[in-house]
Amino acid sequence: MTIKKVLIANRGEIALRIHRACHEMGIKTVAVHSTADTDAMHVRLADEAVCIGPPPAADSYLNIPNIISAAEIAHADAIHPGYGFLSENARFAEIVELHNIIWIGPKPEHIRIMGDKVEAKRTAARLGLPLVPGSDGPVESIAEAKAIAAETGYPVIIKAASGGGGRGMKVVQTEDQLEVLMMQAGSEAKAAFGDATVYIEKYLGNPRHIEFQVFGDGQGQAIHLGERDCSLQRRHQKVLEEAPSPVITPEERDRMGGIVAKAMSDMEYRGAGTIEFLYENDEFYFIEMNTRLQVEHPVTEMITGMDLVREQIRIASGETLSCRQDQIELRGHAIECRINAEDPQTFAPSPGLVKNFVAPGGMHVRVDSGLYGGYRIPPYYDSMIAKLIVYGTTRERCIMRLKRALEEFVVEGVKTTIPLHQKLVKDPEFLAGDYTIKWLENWLAQTDEQG
Repeated sequence: MTIKKVLIANRGEIALRIHRACHEMGIKTVAVHSTADTDAMHVRLADEAVCIGPPPAADSYLNIPNIISAAEIAHADAIHPGYGFLSENARFAEIVELHNIIWIGPKPEHIRIMGDKVEAKRTAARLGLPLVPGSDGPVESIAEAKAIAAETGYPVIIKAASGGGGRGMKVVQTEDQLEVLMMQAGSEAKAAFGDATVYIEKYLGNPRHIEFQVFGDGQGQAIHLGERDCSLQRRHQKVLEEAPSPVITPEERDRMGGIVAKAMSDMEYRGAGTIEFLYENDEFYFIEMNTRLQVEHPVTEMITGMDLVREQIRIASGETLSCRQDQIELRGHAIECRINAEDPQTFAPSPGLVKNFVAPGGMHVRVDSGLYGGYRIPPYYDSMIAKLIVYGTTRERCIMRLKRALEEFVVEGVKTTIPLHQKLVKDPEFLAGDYTIKWLENWLAQTDEQG
């Protein structure tokens, strides 16, 4: 199957990232956009553009009939969903394939399995991935919840089966809190996801968030591309990511990488995926799998030299993996800073007119962004406006380059989180790689107290 024209079912920097990979492969692109994104960079650069609705995402980027109609009008033979929006919507993937359009992503059944947190845990257990102790499936009653919590040991965490972004999650310290917090979690889950199903896990006190990048050809061959450390989070949202992790040894990487690659091989997984773990006391615990490209994929590209979007397109075309596991070599260190249009102290969104935009440059500095001077950031979508990715032969050199690049980065007209990153990369504990998923929020609280 030769792909000649790809419809990009997304917006912002990831739409531009996909466009660039396509053009480097000689593939034409179709940009779909809301009326709010008429002047977006990816719309300007694409070979064709189709407006699919008004600004609200539900009426445009989540409007499946409009996206399929755009693909048919433009005679696109493939659709790339990017991340977010419809990228992990199994029904959308099925509809794409029913219209004889190539889906640049995993098999719909794998998206569906891994999108259900309970089913994902069952599948992970069957595939040999280490799990956090807890319920085997949905918890149906308070009595059942108390029995599981007593066996696991407090504290425990209640999670929504269809959850994400921290919604429908409650930490329970003692048995007398369990009933109320379980009801609250179910109500939140129902309101946010339309599904009140919850499950229970042992609550890990202070872990790191480690994820492994995997690729499969859909026919039983799979590889891993090492890990990323995504522990620096605010309200369950990643702020800065690095690869490799400062705390994972080569031996641990090889061991866990082998486990996740075998799991994907046994599953006959197709395309890009990320298997996420909590890591505490030298132990890995599976939490979820993302069946799509990650926001932070560039750090893996920097240390492996592999173009992950190109690989996605190759595999969707029916080709085999471009390399074997023994050909993957991780070199040096890479860090990504997510730059948001937000007040760096209050984190209030800051959409508006970009009066001036100057991206940093120099050796091993990459900026993924659709910004330009004169562009108006719309208020309707995620506030991330750029990703700054730097590489160094060592972590120390990488951080020095990152500091320099942040000094050069200019976005005028709106507030951004660049000043936050400038402070963060000077902190002694960050410099030592000594942080967990709780560290950043504690650091932010201390920074606020200090004025």
